[in-house]
Amino acid sequence: MGVFVDIGPLRRFPQFRRLWIGYVISLLGSQVTTVATAYQIYRITGSSVDVGLISLAQLVPALLGSLFGGPLADAMDRRQLLKITQIGMALSSVALALNATSRHAQLWIIFVAAATTAGFNGCDSPTRMALMINLVDRESLAAASSIRQLLQQLSYIVGPALGGLLLAVFGLTTAYWVDVATFGGALIALYTIAPVPPVDGGRKFGLSSLVEGFTFLRGKRAIQGCFIADLNATILGMPTALFPAIALTKFHGGTHVLGLLYAAPNVGSFSMALFSGWTGRVIRQGRAVLIAIALWGLAIIAFGLAPDLPLACLFIAAAGAADVISAVFRNLIIQREVPDALRGRLSSIQIGVINAGPRLGNTEAGVVAGLGGVNLSVVTGGIGCVVGVALMARYMPEFLGYRGDGPTASERAEPLQAS
Repeated sequence: MGVFVDIGPLRRFPQFRRLWIGYVISLLGSQVTTVATAYQIYRITGSSVDVGLISLAQLVPALLGSLFGGPLADAMDRRQLLKITQIGMALSSVALALNATSRHAQLWIIFVAAATTAGFNGCDSPTRMALMINLVDRESLAAASSIRQLLQQLSYIVGPALGGLLLAVFGLTTAYWVDVATFGGALIALYTIAPVPPVDGGRKFGLSSLVEGFTFLRGKRAIQGCFIADLNATILGMPTALFPAIALTKFHGGTHVLGLLYAAPNVGSFSMALFSGWTGRVIRQGRAVLIAIALWGLAIIAFGLAPDLPLACLFIAAAGAADVISAVFRNLIIQREVPDALRGRLSSIQIGVINAGPRLGNTEAGVVAGLGGVNLSVVTGGIGCVVGVALMARYMPEFLGYRGDGPTASERAEPLQAS
């Protein structure tokens, strides 16, 4: 097993390749809009609190979308469901573009459109993760997961930088319309993939199906640990809502500096994902997650204390590198510990956690910055993250000692718990 990420699944599975290339295209546009909305809100209100509140507005729709997306993915053709979510997000971006053309852009439209996008994206993500497993063989799952991280991080690098460039050269309206156009790439890719109906007719969509996923989590300390670790990192150590204030006031830059700050953590993530071949040799995967998140917290502290832009970008890139390693191991643990019959629903819970953490974290960061300043918010968040890792190591020894060399849940043929 080499050092570089294994890209074999992209060569061997054409439908897998088309799925993720289409997704990368749309994700580029979505990252442009993320930068544009944060910039537009800060320019309208001059408040980091308001920038953080957009994440709070997205929280409930994102959670609902993810919680119901998994049961839907287990009940219907996953390709068709992805078409619906992509169209819904495209229409939300159209609303943002039209609002930006107005002489007096309305703040509430930005919040409503962002919330709507979050809801559709919450449904899209678990469906896409479940579909990915249908398009590769079991032996290629770990490599496919690393490729997913690599392609996402590539989008997270190029997208924010492109967003800053579009804002500087063409303005808000063009940035939003570029996002609208990129959804076309994702839809074209989906039309080239064969229908993916649920296996054996699937599990009928409904509340009982959703409850079945949560019931499965009882006593599953390995999966619970993954969720808690992610929430600890993102709620306490997520400073992206502060990037507009840091770019415009601390470093006295413009949109290009803002684009650099958004792109820097993803440069670190992409670089680490590119050299993630070694992760397949790590057996103590629970310990690896906690070490990666502790490094994330330390890098966030250093970012808050950095006196100049180059050092700030270096430290936030280091945080991104630690984050992608945490994500790779958390995904591997969850995939190993979830039986195939529940994969869509557990993916929806996982995406719910992934969606909730950063949005709560951005809200927390904005509120603390409003009370005590931007630097205090960043540094205390990083300290809290490190303390949280120490508490997990002390009080969740099952997760700390989790090993990835035992049988998977499917191999153990675990029966589903009664709801």
